[in-house]
Amino acid sequence: MERRSFLKAAAVMAAGAGTGAGLRGAAAQPAPGETAAFPDGFLWGCSTAAYQIEGAVTADGRGPSIWDVFSHRPGRTAEGATGDIACDHYHRYAEDVALMKAAGMRAYRFSVAWPRVLPLGTGAVNPAGLDFYDRLVDSLLGQGIDPWPCLYHWDLPQALQDRGGWLNRDIAGWFADYALAVSRRIGDRARHWAMLNEPSVAAILGHGLGRHAPGLTGRANYAAAIHHQNLAQGQALLALRAAGGTRRQLGTILSLQPVWPVGGLDSNHMAAETWHAAWNRACLDPLLLGEYPDLLAADFAPLTRAGDLETIRQPVDFLGLNYYNRMHQQPDPTGLVGTGYGPAPEGTRVTAMGWPVEPDGIGEMLIDLKERYGNPPVYVTGNGGAFPDPPGPNGRVEDQDRIAYLRGHLLWAHKAIDDGANLRGYFVRTLLDGFEWAEGYTRHFGLVQVDRKTMKRTPKASYHWYADLIRRNGIVV
Repeated sequence: MERRSFLKAAAVMAAGAGTGAGLRGAAAQPAPGETAAFPDGFLWGCSTAAYQIEGAVTADGRGPSIWDVFSHRPGRTAEGATGDIACDHYHRYAEDVALMKAAGMRAYRFSVAWPRVLPLGTGAVNPAGLDFYDRLVDSLLGQGIDPWPCLYHWDLPQALQDRGGWLNRDIAGWFADYALAVSRRIGDRARHWAMLNEPSVAAILGHGLGRHAPGLTGRANYAAAIHHQNLAQGQALLALRAAGGTRRQLGTILSLQPVWPVGGLDSNHMAAETWHAAWNRACLDPLLLGEYPDLLAADFAPLTRAGDLETIRQPVDFLGLNYYNRMHQQPDPTGLVGTGYGPAPEGTRVTAMGWPVEPDGIGEMLIDLKERYGNPPVYVTGNGGAFPDPPGPNGRVEDQDRIAYLRGHLLWAHKAIDDGANLRGYFVRTLLDGFEWAEGYTRHFGLVQVDRKTMKRTPKASYHWYADLIRRNGIVV
């Protein structure tokens, strides 16, 4: 479907989005009491990020990251929170792996902290930093869990930021060298590798709007951060493929959220197209089509040198899809690219983050990948909701809102598979309540509660629900 008519159809159906109706009709479901079964071999796991859970920010030679510096600046995070301790996963990883094992998870997507491996970003490797990931990988494999390292989840070494960070074109080579250093240590055991996590989010929130580390602003900074992450991804894919032959499965992870015009109005259509280009297509199109979207051509032309798009357009063995909600856009001359957020359809529920709960959007995005981008192998590598979930009188967290959120999204993912989407697995975000970036510890996404004083892990009702789903390989309707 051509994009403009696609958006118009989406707008007509917008009123039903909050209740699970949507663009492609109600999710096909088995009869009550039956199970919506996923394909044999469907992979179930969870996702985390190093700075959100590891802590131990000065242990064993780790250097500071941009998030260490950013979070220690007054007013940058809720309640002045930092990741200094986080969930202390660095010391408690065995306990966390045991939680994954008990739930039946077969894969774990974690991120490697660049400043733990290369404290200065380049140069001498820190063996003690790599030792931690050695131990983690061995622990996972010992429990029958496949390690899925992600090489970059926003914690750039501050030493590289001091040299321009993602605004410096040289970072593409620095990143490829770092990728090789990690692969030389754990590449004999880790088979699935993601290059980046959500480069558009790092570029928009960290370099365009200043809400995340390193706190930069401006459209030019956004564009440079996008292009240099795309280029770094391409160079790392080339380097790892050359070093590892065909044994490894190499991919990357993108935040992909459908964009709709507020109220379905024609006057908001161009704003939706522009934000779709900035958030989604600026990463998707160079990787899978070898081009930047026309709407942003003027932004990327000064940055793009001969051969760049050929370097960026590397084959990937899988694409990681992180989905949370649709984005409803309208014109805003003060916005990063001349657009701004508007309300979701009336009656749409929201999470504690204020994000609309629109589970059919995950199916919409999977079908878009099928129809526009040739149906690449996809894993949902990040999907979950933040909800207020205090313990009940018996100490158990009955997070039924989170269960409903996950259930709804998985039913739409199931329907997308029936419609031909090449979806092969699902990683819930996330295992532990950890450091939620600018929101600090005020927002909870975890299946497991973490006591901030004692670090005690307490599985929530959603943890047990997810474990049951994995055992069944399906959802009881």
